[in-house]
Amino acid sequence: MTTPAIHPLDPLGPAELEAAVAALRTGGDLTAGTRLISLELVEPSKEELRRFDEGMELPRRAFAVLLNAAVSTTYEVVVAIASGEIESRRRVDGVHPAIHPDEAVQAEAAIKADPAFLAALEARGITDVGSVMVDIWSAGNFGTADTERRVAKGLSWYRRGPTDNGYAHPVEGLVALVDLNAMAVLRVDDHGVTPLAEHDGNYGVDDVGPLREDLRPVEIVQPEGPSFEVDGFGVRWQKWRLRVGFTPREGLVLHTIGYEDGGRVRPVVHRASFSEMVIPYGDPSPTVFFKNAFDIGEHGLGPMTDSLELGCDCLGEIRYLDVSLVDTRGEVTTLKNAICMHEEDDGLLWKHLDWRTGRGEVRRSRRMVISSIATVGNYEYGFYWYLYQDGTIQSEVKLTGIVHTRGLAPGEDPVHGTVVAPLVSAPVHQHFFNVRLDMAVDGDRNSVYEVQTVADEPGPENPYGNAFHAEERLLRTELEARRSIDPLRARSWRIVNPDVRNGLGQPVAYDLMPGDNVQVFAAPDSSFRRRAGFVDHHLWVTPFAPGERYAAGEYPNGHAGGDGLPAWTAVDRSIEAADVVLWYTFGAHHVPRPEDWPVMPVVKLGFSLRPRGFFDRSPALDVPPPPGDHCAT
Repeated sequence: MTTPAIHPLDPLGPAELEAAVAALRTGGDLTAGTRLISLELVEPSKEELRRFDEGMELPRRAFAVLLNAAVSTTYEVVVAIASGEIESRRRVDGVHPAIHPDEAVQAEAAIKADPAFLAALEARGITDVGSVMVDIWSAGNFGTADTERRVAKGLSWYRRGPTDNGYAHPVEGLVALVDLNAMAVLRVDDHGVTPLAEHDGNYGVDDVGPLREDLRPVEIVQPEGPSFEVDGFGVRWQKWRLRVGFTPREGLVLHTIGYEDGGRVRPVVHRASFSEMVIPYGDPSPTVFFKNAFDIGEHGLGPMTDSLELGCDCLGEIRYLDVSLVDTRGEVTTLKNAICMHEEDDGLLWKHLDWRTGRGEVRRSRRMVISSIATVGNYEYGFYWYLYQDGTIQSEVKLTGIVHTRGLAPGEDPVHGTVVAPLVSAPVHQHFFNVRLDMAVDGDRNSVYEVQTVADEPGPENPYGNAFHAEERLLRTELEARRSIDPLRARSWRIVNPDVRNGLGQPVAYDLMPGDNVQVFAAPDSSFRRRAGFVDHHLWVTPFAPGERYAAGEYPNGHAGGDGLPAWTAVDRSIEAADVVLWYTFGAHHVPRPEDWPVMPVVKLGFSLRPRGFFDRSPALDVPPPPGDHCAT
């Protein structure tokens, strides 16, 4: 029997994962011919959490997705960890489970041993297959017979040495199709030999020449320690209270985010996570057109999460959280420092100088940062959640890493990409993220309004033509709540609790404030749009349903499309005064620049949740002034 977790929302620990794996083996679910694709906590329901808060102990359960590769069959199994009993077992027909990193390694080895692939390399003058790196990409679904199998595509680059940036030397025109279940190469498509680029794209300290010598140290010192407390996976900072979670699919998750006000913790968000991300490429060439990877649903962020290092990925007085994962064989590994928590100075919080009296007051903003970083092939994605002293919650993604590359023929001028080095193009692409926000603004009964600014019509009530006002519209059903941004109208969305009023008699609320965003450019009837229907709108709202967890559905790998948000919201359920979930899609538009090569400076995008009448007045008034008496007079 395993040691009980501190809290029922804590991720499964190593002992619990080992117990669950043992139960799967004993029950005959995990055999020599079966792969364990994922294993995670079965999170308790909201009603169960209320009973836990009242002192009742909750049992811990694990949810496993397994693949019997020999017969291409997927199973979902729920295990009671303490007893080792199998609570349920279900075969899921017609789906392809996610691609585990273990399988990507095996698929690369299979491709590099294939005679047709070796012959294609030799035709390009490459005889050392050990210097070739093969990235495994999900193959998508283009209506061909291949989609009946669980397949992936392999694209190749050449390394001149062990630490060489292979993405500088694309092996262009070569695409290997591999059956992931059989780990067998089905075919190698050769679209013609293109000369290998000679230009180096290395970026290490020893590769870039003299380094700047005019940078002096910046030290962040908190001699009395940080202002936040961590108890297991529970976090307290200023007046914020929350729990940190982690799943193999979503990576970093935040639970039960609340703000202490008037002696009680007022809930704001029950659960926040990135439910899906997808990267459509705009280049129709043979080695690029199929690239629209669903990095969360087709692969999973958990196994690709980095182990963070002090002074490099995080700076200051840091607290880290480790997480544990399993591989396809059921072996448990612990990822050290997977989640980073620290405080940051955030500049000015508020300030006013009364010029008549000369008296001034100023406060500096500090924010709590909770983050993780995942390396997904050539790209890095940093996922950041910020908590602010004025009650704001912000979500931000930082994009960096190496742009995807393809080779160019001499003299070729790419229409759908940018030349970043001689004979090397970085194709135009987009990055779309969908965040699932299980809202709980002062309780589970919330309504959602669209808010935008309109100009008043000229007339007796607007004699000077200067009047404009914010207009609110209640979104009553799911179809009404399929909405897109409109920055020219300052459009936002308000999550209101109609049952709770502030001291001014107004219903308490939080506003979802869009940040940088973009529309999708792939055609409406394209394979990508059918499979990633959640990008059709920036906002979706659904009533809470336990089985509706991911914007593109449970199994997007190789799926023909239509699952997830488009299917759920077609029912057009009521979302008025309900337990609502907001799904917000935001995207980065990337036409690569030469300055993005050979490693891309960070690009940031995201959104924020900002209190609107949740408090009677500014909750940041009680932030003390900076040390010393010169900042308040």
